[in-house]
Amino acid sequence: MATQTERRPHAALLEAAALTPHHEALARLLWHAELRGEPVEPLSATFPELELDDAYRIQAIGRRLRTAGGEELRGWKVGLTSHAMREMMGVDQPDAGYLFESTVVQSGASIRASRLIQPRAEAEIAFLLKGRLEGRWTSAEDVLDATLAFAPAIELIDSRICDWRIGIVDTVADNASSGMAVIGEWQDAERLCCDQLEGCLTVGDEQVTGRGDDVLGHPAEAVAWLVRTLADQGERLEPGDVVLPGAVARALPVAAGQTARATFDGLGEVTVGLVEQ
Repeated sequence: MATQTERRPHAALLEAAALTPHHEALARLLWHAELRGEPVEPLSATFPELELDDAYRIQAIGRRLRTAGGEELRGWKVGLTSHAMREMMGVDQPDAGYLFESTVVQSGASIRASRLIQPRAEAEIAFLLKGRLEGRWTSAEDVLDATLAFAPAIELIDSRICDWRIGIVDTVADNASSGMAVIGEWQDAERLCCDQLEGCLTVGDEQVTGRGDDVLGHPAEAVAWLVRTLADQGERLEPGDVVLPGAVARALPVAAGQTARATFDGLGEVTVGLVEQ
């Protein structure tokens, strides 16, 4: 349950953010937007002095606020790892965020549309780790050695920023535009070459396709990038973590009453529906 402080009007939170330091005020602004289902103006427009380091600090404070409220870390995500997604969002580099237990569900789940603000579906190849990954020199080979299984996945990305008008600072501060992660059946990693998997995402009449190697040349490269990025923040990946490396194709909007379906040849299918209630 959010306290009255977390539910203050946006204007009051913006006023607080104008003070220095303002990282916590901006983290609370984004949390407030999530709780109320009311997006805010881009942080980068309101506070043009914000840099990438500021954005990761805001994200870390947001994570702390949520864990203090009882959330538990389940894994991590990488975004904007394919050319299609970077072009779609107008961003020129990947971003990293976290996944909570409450945001990771199994294939076939029905999710209340009101839980999200402006969701879009992405087709991804999820990693399940068996080994620890840490350090600034982590390679894709290290990632594959530490991976137990792959699964077809749909990430329902979401943004607490109005109309998806995001720059890299906005999406990083907003936990890499994370929403929900929908995971299909896990398959033994040793028998699959995840970079060669062909994927297809369908929402209504729209369909997009891609391959594992559309994700930074190899999905494991995206996970290695994540490990190196987290190392700068004193973080690491642990056995049992679920990691989403980014979409193989552009995202598709999804609304209440619609089902998103992703299939990967040799890996399987994953579905999720949005419902009114």
